[in-house]
Amino acid sequence: MTGRTTRTGCVEERSGDPRREDGGGIRTFTFPAGTHLSGVGMQIGPMGPGRLWVTDDTDAPLERVHRIDFHVVMLFSGGPVAHMIDFAEYQASAGDLLWVRPGQVHRFSRASEYRGTALTMQPGFLPRATVEAAGLYRYDLPPLLRPGPAELAGLRSSLAQLEREYTDTETLPPGPHTAVLRHSLSAFLLRLAHLAASSAEAGRRQADTTFTRFRDAVEQGYPTNHSVSAYADALGCSRRTLVRAVRAATGQTPKGFIDRRVILEAKRLLAHTGLPIGRVGAAVGFPDAANFSKFFQLHAGVTPVAFRAELR
Repeated sequence: MTGRTTRTGCVEERSGDPRREDGGGIRTFTFPAGTHLSGVGMQIGPMGPGRLWVTDDTDAPLERVHRIDFHVVMLFSGGPVAHMIDFAEYQASAGDLLWVRPGQVHRFSRASEYRGTALTMQPGFLPRATVEAAGLYRYDLPPLLRPGPAELAGLRSSLAQLEREYTDTETLPPGPHTAVLRHSLSAFLLRLAHLAASSAEAGRRQADTTFTRFRDAVEQGYPTNHSVSAYADALGCSRRTLVRAVRAATGQTPKGFIDRRVILEAKRLLAHTGLPIGRVGAAVGFPDAANFSKFFQLHAGVTPVAFRAELR
């Protein structure tokens, strides 16, 4: 085979033609059938430099964005590892798991060393009931999972048992061996699914809490503070976390939420007081009357003077 060889933290690669490519140029790689044991639709083994544990295609440019048509679960024994999934960057450390589902766009990091255990499996390897119970197609669940000590111990034990069954090709004939693998894989995936669902629920609770605190902070601070970054700093969270929480709760951006509160108060003052326009603007954080008029017209569709006139 010809081509230029490069090395990432997880695989040795050669540049070449893709297996498949969609209209947007994103390559899709199929299940590595040439490297699994006993003809079953899964494989499990260690991650490490120079080891083709995700694909048997040595032309796979895995450090570029691509898709796979199978599941990959990575349990890390080291880190940090930077990995992109559906255009979001995730930072994984020892004891964390990443679950990449079929069709998701992802990219391996050249700068990261992928150490630990990797499990790959074809969607059709498990019966439908297990697929549904394990949430194999729950794309709403988070790909990065951080189990607690007890959960991690259970997952490691289950994964180790699965690896022992996978590599033991002598004890059982092919039929029973495949059946045992399906049962062992199901046990691991059910643990993993419970962790993913729990993580998603915890994330939703955190988002709800973050939004509630933001809403209360805006209620107190909107007359003088219109800065998303300032609210994020005051709440002790990142701007990205705040954006996710507010969008999940309201469908708006934090800036949109703040602006709507400012406009509401301005309308109340214009409708129910006789304050001059400049005083109304100052009351909602605009010392300059001209800037307030521009802001109000942008969001309300009319000038403050016209709005007040319509109500009288």
